[in-house]
Amino acid sequence: MTVFTRRARRSGAALTGLAVVALTAGACGGGSGQSADDGKLKVVATTNVWASVARAVGGQDVDVESIIDDPAADPHSYESSPQDAAKISEADLVLLNGGGYDEFAEKILGTSGDKPTVQAFEGEHEHGDHADDHAGEPAADHDEHAGEPADEHGAEHAGDAHEGHDHDHSVNEHVWYDLHVVRETADQVADRLGELQPEKSQAFHDGAARFGEQIGGLEGRVQQISATEHGKKVIVTEPVAQYLVEAAGLTDITPQSFVNSVEDGNDPSAASVAEIQNAVNSKQAAAVIYNPQTESPVTESVRKDAEQNQTPVVEMTETLPQQNQDYVRWMDGQISALQNALTGRA
Repeated sequence: MTVFTRRARRSGAALTGLAVVALTAGACGGGSGQSADDGKLKVVATTNVWASVARAVGGQDVDVESIIDDPAADPHSYESSPQDAAKISEADLVLLNGGGYDEFAEKILGTSGDKPTVQAFEGEHEHGDHADDHAGEPAADHDEHAGEPADEHGAEHAGDAHEGHDHDHSVNEHVWYDLHVVRETADQVADRLGELQPEKSQAFHDGAARFGEQIGGLEGRVQQISATEHGKKVIVTEPVAQYLVEAAGLTDITPQSFVNSVEDGNDPSAASVAEIQNAVNSKQAAAVIYNPQTESPVTESVRKDAEQNQTPVVEMTETLPQQNQDYVRWMDGQISALQNALTGRA
């Protein structure tokens, strides 16, 4: 069963009046292309996942800061502060996920005027079952608009594609688990940085190329899983890694009603809980993929049942753990954990 979901906002995360004041006060400070005293460009990313991508591209020529880097936090329900607005206003480039995932940043950008922005998720991102068909291809050959920024400055259309779709379960905004989109986003970061500092454009594009080669290695590992473990069943407590699951050729047997309830921040019905417990207790799945950042008593129960039945549990998270701030190593570790679980080496 293929599951596409979009997490509903659990709390307002609205831009406060104080944040607007902070943004307005600092609005003239960013976008110059020479933000820092040392000439380095200042990049602000909404999560440490995208911050790691920006560092890989910009190297020593950029200062990168992330707004959300707490491995215990749920970014879906993050509420912005005046300090966040100030960071964004002072940035030369803002890198956000998009798709309503980091809506707080979209709202801040909506008040900031022209701000160079890269948005990883734009529009209906549903290539799903075809993701593994494109591994290793150049970005231009795949999914014309996936990962495309809203426009040159980003803010004008940020969030428009998903307005009024808080309960739309046809899309999945967790695009950092789509390796091709991550590579495309890195290329776009290089383009934007090169526009801000043309004299360093080649260095930025070289950084993106090196990062792309590393992503290609990860795609090869996912293809290996698909070749050897294709069709194996998994259960997910929340579909954060859905694109990776699909690229690996796995079959997600999580009840759709259970996923929808978790995504909407509601308690699943007794019937859907019973259905997923039966799937776990009857050992229908080769592994359970668990997101600890959206943990609830129900998902904890699913995990305990899996452990009691000796079904491997693979943690896949929304942000990088603090002790490992590198996207490639983090994703490589998660792919390894998934492969080990499926092959019985977990």
